[in-house]
Amino acid sequence: MKNNLGFRSWYYFRMGWSTYFAFVFAAINTLTVTYYLAIEKYPVLKTIFPNFIQYVFIITVIGIPILVIIGYAHYKRTRAFQSENDILVESNPYQRRTIVNTEIILQINLKVIELLLKQSKNEQLTENELQELTALQGKLSEFVKSRTFTNNNDLSYLKKEINQ
Repeated sequence: MKNNLGFRSWYYFRMGWSTYFAFVFAAINTLTVTYYLAIEKYPVLKTIFPNFIQYVFIITVIGIPILVIIGYAHYKRTRAFQSENDILVESNPYQRRTIVNTEIILQINLKVIELLLKQSKNEQLTENELQELTALQGKLSEFVKSRTFTNNNDLSYLKKEINQ
């Protein structure tokens, strides 16, 4: 994995650029352009924002809470964030694999706990429970053998789990 130094560096560069540099640069650029090309030309706006520093202060005091509310709505009140994550899972086989593995491990752990509780009460497994365990083992074994990072078995599994 670490052999891809060029691509890894490119990824880190893009993250640094888009997350930090471009964000700060865009904010400064927007404030400067809007003030000197729009507000300074209109006397009505100039009375509200007499100078650049006051403009930046007022826009910051009003803008940051508005943007926080928009960000909150994006994550908590709209389906936009869920759609982004759906796309991430659909397009990233490693992300898919992690989610599917977690679901499988959860199923296995619940079954093991059920069996441990039964054993701790000195109860024997019924024939039906043994058949369930054998079926679960067969199902999981077949699934693990058939899936790869290039086929869509993990995605199909996730879609089936979501629809249940």
